[in-house]
Parts: sequence; C-alpha cells; structure tokens
Amino acid sequence: MLQHAPTLTRLVGELKKLPGIGERTACRLAFHLLKAPHTMTSLAEALLAVQERVHACSVCFGLTEQDPCPLCSGGRDGRTICVVETSQDLLALERSNAFQGAYHVLQGAISPLHGVSPDSLRIAELLERVAAGGVEEVVIATNFTVEGETTALYLARQLKPLGVKVTRLAHGIPLGSDIEFVDPATVQWALKGRSEF
Repeated sequence: MLQHAPTLTRLVGELKKLPGIGERTACRLAFHLLKAPHTMTSLAEALLAVQERVHACSVCFGLTEQDPCPLCSGGRDGRTICVVETSQDLLALERSNAFQGAYHVLQGAISPLHGVSPDSLRIAELLERVAAGGVEEVVIATNFTVEGETTALYLARQLKPLGVKVTRLAHGIPLGSDIEFVDPATVQWALKGRSEF
C-alpha cells in the first residue's frame, strides 16, 4: 500500500531513524499525523524552530537558545564543575536539584570502537576552563558504561596535574532495591565504594 504513496513512505522512513522507533510504530505515527493535520503542522514548525534556534552554549556546551546559557549566566557556583556526557544528562541532574555548581557537557564519551577519541569531545575546553583558575572541584558524572568509565579515567588523569580536586559520582545498589536482584557488577562497585556508617 505504501508503495503507491512515496511521500508517506519517506515519512515512515524518516520516523524509523528515531531511536526506539521501528517499522510498525513509524507507520502508526505517520497515519496518526495524517488524521491530525494540525498536529503535523505544529510538529513541523517545532522541528524547524529547534533546528534554527537551539545550539551549544559557548561556555558549558549544553543546549540553549541564548549564549551563554541561563545556567552559565545565572550566577551558579563556578568553583565546582560537573562534567556530563550529554545535555540529557545535564537535565537529569538539574531535575534532582542536588547540584548548584556549573556544568560542562562533553558531547559524548570516548569510544575507540566508534571512532570517538578525546579530541572529538569538549575535553580541551574543560581543561582550559579549569586552567583559567577559580575551579576547586570537578565532579565527573559520566555514565557507568565502558565508554563512560574510560572517559572518567582519562579526565581524571588530565585534571590531576592542574591541582583541582577530582571526584566521581557514587554508584552502587539503588535505594529500595533487594540485594538478591542486583547484578554482580553493581554489587562489586557498591562494596568497593562503601563508606563509613
């Protein structure tokens, strides 16, 4: 049926490129949009607006519509910088209201298998920020994946000579979990990172 509507086939193809969207979901979304032309117009306008207006902040490299971003220009405590992989990670930390310092978005993680080297990330800009002075602590909040751990170790080695305190987010058994259901690697990390009670 879709072969008789190449434009619809193209829409399904573009929707399938989104993460987590397969053929059936892409078809369902396309047909929903066809039934709701106002939604389609609003979606198209929103996509164009994001493409035109959203860019990386020149200080922290998080996504913003103004430069510097509200977090960088809003009087945050610049003595502590939290380093994250992506803007999504920054948003997750902000939702917690637990961190009041500055951020630095690497825009990825070191992954030699995927061709991502330290030079591909915003590491040089982080080192420049720290070397400029005024930073007392860098909190490494990369993901707890092989790539995230590799990036964290690399950052720690690069930052230590600058005389700044380097810390890593704690990780281990989540609150409310039963130990019997936690994977062995998480239990190992929890035991290694245990603290005095």
